[in-house]
Amino acid sequence: MSKTFARLNKDIIIAIREGNGADPDMNPRLRAALQNCRAANMPKENVERAIKKATDKDTSDYKEVNFEGYAPHGIAIFVETATDNNNRTVANVRSHFNKCNGNLGTTGSVEFMFDHVCFFKINGEGVDVEELELELIDFGAEEITSDENALVITGSFESFGELQSKLEEGGMEIVESGLERVPNITKAIGPEATAEVEKLIERLEEDDDVQNVFHTMSL
Repeated sequence: MSKTFARLNKDIIIAIREGNGADPDMNPRLRAALQNCRAANMPKENVERAIKKATDKDTSDYKEVNFEGYAPHGIAIFVETATDNNNRTVANVRSHFNKCNGNLGTTGSVEFMFDHVCFFKINGEGVDVEELELELIDFGAEEITSDENALVITGSFESFGELQSKLEEGGMEIVESGLERVPNITKAIGPEATAEVEKLIERLEEDDDVQNVFHTMSL
């Protein structure tokens, strides 16, 4: 839970500093971050502390830095980080790859293997999926799937703001939202090889600077 709160804390700070300030009404990315905080039951004081830190010009800036490379057995890895010390983060990520028999690559070496998409998980109770799909298609929605009592809407990365606004205007309850990278090609490997790849993924996810890790391994 502490790792989740730390990630959300950075999401708030980056959303404010790279978006449109600390007013959620004017900053779609901040609205999404605050929704995710509520979904994770992040304490209100933690949220307020993150907002204060983001608006304090005397604190260090977090920057988003991405890393690309390969785990063992040819599995592509894309790592998103938020860091206030790039040298530290580069050294740590390189060390994780090296210690797990992977290779840290150059920018663009694996990014093309992933589709950058946005997603919204909404309360699906009483929602007509076909009607919703017709309403959202012009705003960038590409797919709507069911997840227990919720509906998950996905679209292109560029559609995030428009989809968010349309769902809010329609009174939809957004439970969670964000951006992710979906592999457009996956690779199946055996149990032993899978364990080797998962070792690298776990090391990366445990790193305080790492926000998200995406891979091309079939699950």
